Amino acid sequence: GIAADALAQRAAKLPKVDIARPPSVIGRNTVHSMQSGLLFGYVGLVEGMVARFKAELGPQTKVIGTGGLAPTIARETTVIEIIAPWLTLDGLRLLYEMNQ
Repeated sequence: GIAADALAQRAAKLPKVDIARPPSVIGRNTVHSMQSGLLFGYVGLVEGMVARFKAELGPQTKVIGTGGLAPTIARETTVIEIIAPWLTLDGLRLLYEMNQ
């Protein structure tokens, strides 16, 4: 992810880590601490945005997780109802095909 890459490139001596679930929320080493911050930070961001969307649009609003991290984030929250990792790219493909 972009945030993980930025940490590795811009912060001295921090390793590049994958966004994955660490053994616990409280990291016991640098890698696990970074993974916890990245994963659960994204989860908190998604949950906060969904709460705001539902406040405006109503509680019946369906939440679809898209993108490569959608399955990883969805495993850690109950706010994502449908996982469609390729939805954005499928939509772009359809637009391209419609305009040919």
